[in-house]
Amino acid sequence: MGPGAGAMSADAATAADAARAADAARAAGPVRVVGAARAAGPARAAGSGPSAVDRATKRTRVLAVLDAAQAEAVVLRSHTAVSWYLDGARTHVGLAGDPVVWVVVDRTGDLVVTTANERDRLAAEELPPELPVAALPWHEPLATAVPPGAVDESMLAGPLRQARASLLPAEAARFAGLGRDCAEVLTDTLTTTRPDETERALAARVAAALAARGTDPLTVLVGGASRAAHRHPLPTDAPLGGRAMVVVCGRRAGLIANLTRWVRFTPPTAAERATAARIRAVEEAFFQATTPGRTLADVLTEASAAYGAAGFEPDEWRRHHQGGAAGYHGRDPRAAPGGTDVVAVDQAFAWNPTAPGNKIEDTVLLTAEQPAVLTVDPRWPVTDGPRFPRPDELVRP
Repeated sequence: MGPGAGAMSADAATAADAARAADAARAAGPVRVVGAARAAGPARAAGSGPSAVDRATKRTRVLAVLDAAQAEAVVLRSHTAVSWYLDGARTHVGLAGDPVVWVVVDRTGDLVVTTANERDRLAAEELPPELPVAALPWHEPLATAVPPGAVDESMLAGPLRQARASLLPAEAARFAGLGRDCAEVLTDTLTTTRPDETERALAARVAAALAARGTDPLTVLVGGASRAAHRHPLPTDAPLGGRAMVVVCGRRAGLIANLTRWVRFTPPTAAERATAARIRAVEEAFFQATTPGRTLADVLTEASAAYGAAGFEPDEWRRHHQGGAAGYHGRDPRAAPGGTDVVAVDQAFAWNPTAPGNKIEDTVLLTAEQPAVLTVDPRWPVTDGPRFPRPDELVRP
């Protein structure tokens, strides 16, 4: 791939405007807000500020991607890539909207691209202080300020995913704090729920508790007893009934923690306990297969065979995705046949093996020593596993 491969299209006038905007931003130097508490301000939760050391390492990784692609610059424009590169900056206004900030990375430095109405807030609350900013009128597309020849991140999607796979110390610490908070929210809400509470009411309490901890409730699924057949149960007005599943994907500082918990109001039968043990055995097969250097496709092939060995239908894995790498995207990427992404040390994973009426899921960091569960609350009941304790169903009186 040559330096111009994948360049964003622009006519002559747009290219000239882009060059002038980029040059002006670099000449002006970093945007600074006097008196702003940049890394520890109220916009970010405690301990979620950017790390200069981590940022420098990320830049080195992206430059290596450019070297391999024989490219001079790349424009990062997804929530995933921008939040990772800016070390946890919030890149959204609406949760369903496009990013309001892009980053152009080239060999001379980094250029943040946003609109004038977002510039001051981003500079005061989200951006590392050393970065220059090109701010456009709100009605102009951000692409206007991207220098000609910058490769779009979609052209380097695989290498960029691999560049962010290994979590650095500061972001691993932020991930652990996020995982703990998400787990505590589910403990708090599920220990106070009732069988007559509706799915929507429980989802609202979960979402509110996440927001109170500075966490975006990207996904809150609640499936009561009447909807146990659905593996992605969007909340309804149905009551929980005798048993319910709650799934959370919570985002803070760009990172996304994933976990599933079950609550019930009668003790499980012997058959139900045995089924839960079998789904834990499938999950263990996934973690046993997740070793550095292997592709996610190889992990999926090996671990999915555990369904048949555990007494489920051998093709059960085809009925729902099995999870994959975790981090700045819900799955980064989701494991699928033919995938070429490679497992890395210090990478997080959220495998979610599932069968009818059963599912298990946590976000786990694959360290050099042993896996570490990030979505953990010591108050939740657990069963010992071969690598780490696994969550049981919470039995309410």
